[in-house]
Amino acid sequence: MLFRSLIVTFIAALGLAVPAFAQDDPDYGQPSDYSEGVDTYSQEEMVEAVADFFGVTAEAAAAVIERVFSDLGRPVGYVAGEEVAGAVGVGLRYGEGYLTMRNGERAHVYWQGPSIGFDTGGNASRVFVLVYQMDEADRIYRRFPGVEGSAYFVAGLGVNYQRADGITLAPIRSGVGLRAGANVGYLAYSRRRNWLPF
Repeated sequence: MLFRSLIVTFIAALGLAVPAFAQDDPDYGQPSDYSEGVDTYSQEEMVEAVADFFGVTAEAAAAVIERVFSDLGRPVGYVAGEEVAGAVGVGLRYGEGYLTMRNGERAHVYWQGPSIGFDTGGNASRVFVLVYQMDEADRIYRRFPGVEGSAYFVAGLGVNYQRADGITLAPIRSGVGLRAGANVGYLAYSRRRNWLPF
């Protein structure tokens, strides 16, 4: 509880919205009904895309996609890209990719952000981010805090959830030197590369 309080204080000091773990959020982890009447990607489409992107078997991709679909439902878009990250207690992460919406919109996206926690090491990863409850590509350009308790590994792929202003992102990562430990922070998605992570 003390560590959780410290993290909430840290995030609040940065001027960010307090993430869902610090609030009572009865809807967290429930598939969204947002996809009703909205053009979304099917589970089969995402399994194929993730398998091709990471170069893994369809069975491995299906295992992780099934977990995310069970939690969040069908996505309206995805970001495919690469990132580098490192940490010794305090960490930094930088990435770049392309957002593709089911409605045909595309956008170049950069992301960067700090983290703090019991975390050490470095990694270079490919990242495939499922995007939920977002009707316009421009709405991705904001800060997304991580959601505590959402990090897990399935079939060698790491997944966690990020949430801001009703939008949820589910980054799926695979790469060299996966970082060990637990951390809390945020990622800021932007139109241009920002070397300052804050």
